[in-house]
Formats: sequence, structure tokens, C-alpha cells
Amino acid sequence: MSLEGESFELREIQRLEGHTDRVWSVAWKPSTGVDGVPAVLASCSGDKTVRIWEKSPSTGSFQCKAVLDETHTRTVRSCAWSPSGKNIATASFDATTAIWENVGDEYECVSTLEGHENEVKSVSWNASGSLLATCGRDKSVWIWEVLPGNEFECVSVLQGHTQDVKMVQWHPHVDILFSCSYDNSIKVWLEDGDDDWHCVQTLTEANNGHTSTVWALSFNASGDKMVTCSDDLSLKIWGVDVMNTKSGEGYAPWKHICSISGYHDRTIFSVDWSSEGIIATGAADDAIRLFVENKDNLVDEPMYKLLLKKDKAHEMDVNSVQWSPEGDKLLASASDDGTIKIWELVSV
Repeated sequence: MSLEGESFELREIQRLEGHTDRVWSVAWKPSTGVDGVPAVLASCSGDKTVRIWEKSPSTGSFQCKAVLDETHTRTVRSCAWSPSGKNIATASFDATTAIWENVGDEYECVSTLEGHENEVKSVSWNASGSLLATCGRDKSVWIWEVLPGNEFECVSVLQGHTQDVKMVQWHPHVDILFSCSYDNSIKVWLEDGDDDWHCVQTLTEANNGHTSTVWALSFNASGDKMVTCSDDLSLKIWGVDVMNTKSGEGYAPWKHICSISGYHDRTIFSVDWSSEGIIATGAADDAIRLFVENKDNLVDEPMYKLLLKKDKAHEMDVNSVQWSPEGDKLLASASDDGTIKIWELVSV
């Protein structure tokens, strides 16, 4: 589907209800929703649970297949599937990260990672599933090595942020870790030859970065661009020489390409870049916005334009937006109103 010269709408397919508190985050299970495998989505909430939703092949609607509970004692803030889809990691305000194993329709908590002093805000697996990163209110980022037998060993505690760390995210192709924080910065972490992780770059206002809390980040499909979102009501697009990064020829620094501003009037909590190049945002004004690269501009650097704005997407803040990884233009959103919505991008 070409995005040029067409009109689009974000059509609500289904509203998923069951959580009894705000829903913080959603995550699509890898390799589902394609080749006859039903799409699977996880959601996590202030009600201390994680719900697993599966699309029924017969009805086409999502149904709750499992509730992961009685493990976390406080809000579950973040959930992330391992690349294989066998495990799901859940990060909680109870200072722990739980690892759940999926066997058939059952989910069993097989490991609990402890070490953060207080609220764990985000969890992310690297591309191979060999490493897990967590971050929290204690200003630290932890890197865990995944060992046989559902064992996890902390191999590094990264101190560098001066405030809460809101999100950790691995690069989609190489083992480089990114963290964004209440201290207005994005940090880039790399391992040297001695299993020692250190910060190789900090993106701040000084290099055209954000002027307020950075809430989230996402990468495009090829991994040569990154988008970040902030309390400063802007999105920032960053670029890198990805071939240099992949070849291991040392570290290639990220550079600011452009800013997208003037479209949001409340905090942007979530951003996700689809495999087809569409950037979605969820914000405190209850709306979802979609942006695409503007191919009409005549300057060398890319610019981005608003594809559409979905007003009143939810009744309260939109905390999380996530595109289905299979490129079928399905978007999941989660809100303070306690619901998850499944949307489809259609041309009109």
C-alpha cells in the first residue's frame, strides 16, 4: 500500500477489556499473525497482572487466553517477548522482573530477577535472545545474560543517568543498548572486548536532543534511524551509518536528522516505527498520531508529515502504541482508561 497521495483512517477493530486498572504497555508476540499462526498480544497493568490475548481464526476477534498473576505485588509497567516467543519478561514496580515460559496455553513464572532498588520501568531482549536489559527509578540499567535452565546472571550495572530511566531498548540488529531518562538524555551503551559495558554516546540538548524527559524510542526496520519522544512535545529523528555499525569497525555515532514538533500539545508517552515506515505516537491528549516521511520536500535531509490524527482514541492517556511486526497495518494501543484497542490502518 503506497502512502503517497491517499487518505487513510485508523479504524477501531476491537476493544479489549479485562484489566481493572490502567494499562501501561502492550507487546506483540514475534512470528504470530502470519502464515496461519494467530496473532498474540500481551498487555500489562496497574492491576499487577499481564494478560495474553489471541486472535481467533474463526471469529477474527481477540480473546484473553491467559492471565499472569500472583507473582508481582505492584504495577506491571513493561512486558517484552523473547525473540523466539517462548518467554515473556515483565518488569514491575515491586523491584523485580519476572520471566515466564510459554508451554502450550500455560505460562509459568520460571525466574525472578532481583537487584533494582525500587520500581523497574522497562525490559528489553536483544535480537538473539541472549541478553536482557532492565532499567528503573534507581537511575540504573542492568544487563542480564540468559543462561541454560532459565538462569539469568547480571553481567553489568550501568550507572550514568542522573534520574529515573524510563526505557531500555536494544538495537534491532546489533548488541547496542539504548536508554532514555527523566534526565532528558538518551544514552548509548556498548560492550568492549572484556565484557565491560560503557556509555559511548549521550544524546542531549547540546547535540539537538530533547529539553525534557525522554519517554520512549523506536527504530526503523533497517536500524539506521531512531525516533525518540519526550515531555518537550517533540519527536526527534536520529540517523547512523548502519553498515559501519554492523561491520564492527568501531562505533558509529548517532546524529540528529530532524525534529517533528507542533503536532502535540501534551506529553508524548510512546512511539513506534512500523516495518513499513509509519511512526505512531500515543500521548496524554488521548490521541494517536501517525507520521510518514515527506517525499515531496526538496531539501537533502528527510522531513516528516502528519498522516493522520485519531482524536479520542481512548478516554484517557495513551500509554503505549505498538505496530504488529508482520506489516499487516494492525496497531495496538493501551490507555489509562484500562482498555487495549486494536486498530487497522485503511485507505479511504
